[in-house]
Amino acid sequence: MTEIRPPEVHYPLDRAFALEAVRVTEAAAIAAFAQIGRGNEHDADQAAVEAMRAAFNRLPIEGTVVIGEGERDEAPMLYIGEKVGLGGTAVDIALDPLEGTTLTAKQMANALAVMAMAEPGTMLNAPDTYMDKIAIGPGFPEGLIDLDAEPAANIAAIARAKGVSPTDITALVMDRPRHEALIAKIRKAGAKVKLITDGDVAGVIETTNPATGVDIYMGIGGAPEGVLAAAALRCVGGQMQGRLVFRNDDEKARAAKWGISDLNRKYGLMDLVAGDVVFSATGVTDGAMLRGVHRDGGEFITTESVVMRSATGTVRWIRARHRRDKSV
Repeated sequence: MTEIRPPEVHYPLDRAFALEAVRVTEAAAIAAFAQIGRGNEHDADQAAVEAMRAAFNRLPIEGTVVIGEGERDEAPMLYIGEKVGLGGTAVDIALDPLEGTTLTAKQMANALAVMAMAEPGTMLNAPDTYMDKIAIGPGFPEGLIDLDAEPAANIAAIARAKGVSPTDITALVMDRPRHEALIAKIRKAGAKVKLITDGDVAGVIETTNPATGVDIYMGIGGAPEGVLAAAALRCVGGQMQGRLVFRNDDEKARAAKWGISDLNRKYGLMDLVAGDVVFSATGVTDGAMLRGVHRDGGEFITTESVVMRSATGTVRWIRARHRRDKSV
């Protein structure tokens, strides 16, 4: 009798990539740890970059950085177009070795080491400009939010979907002068505002965790960070829209360089990250989502990370203990 086997499910990225991704962000976070509170943003960023590059170069991948720290081959950046890895599976990489250089230098909350790996050609090559963003976590009807709607309309829609009053909704916004009008509109709609000084990847991800109390992210932040945040939301089923914001002709020229012709396009989540993706973040300083790097006695360092896969929707929280004299 012939054995009938269920069809094999094929995922373009092997599940082992999830653990490999964690090792990369752990390495960057541990390297940045020595710079926490020392007031030197450049040294903190350089340490994280060098550690992340070394970790990538130990992986069996043929990686191309599509979201990086710059557009030229200039140390210490992991620049757009840089090739990393030992060779093997082809992947595109989005990264921020230290999201929150200021947070790290000043020993403030929510600094992260962040990266995502995806199938080649499936992540938006976002230029180093701003992006107007709106995002919510999973569990809502598709199309609930709209970047072009007034803040009051989006807040009311979320409140209805949750069965609560707009006064029970919390919006997270970057604390910047450019957001004064937005903040006023949110408060006029009855919602609460949680302000952050830096770290809008972490800010978007806060919408996915009910424990943070954040219902929606709104406002203008970095476009590369928007793609990284979209990678995380792809894994957990959230919603996001974004539109590039250009301050000058030089930024528009950068967009053209990366093949962006419609400067006013409104990007949905699948426009930002379309393929199978693995996302990893490791805390550098303690935050709402992740505990930072800490010494565990004199011999060990502890890290806390989250790693996600879009193919399976799996989210793993990983707390690790590392010997200080060993590599990650």
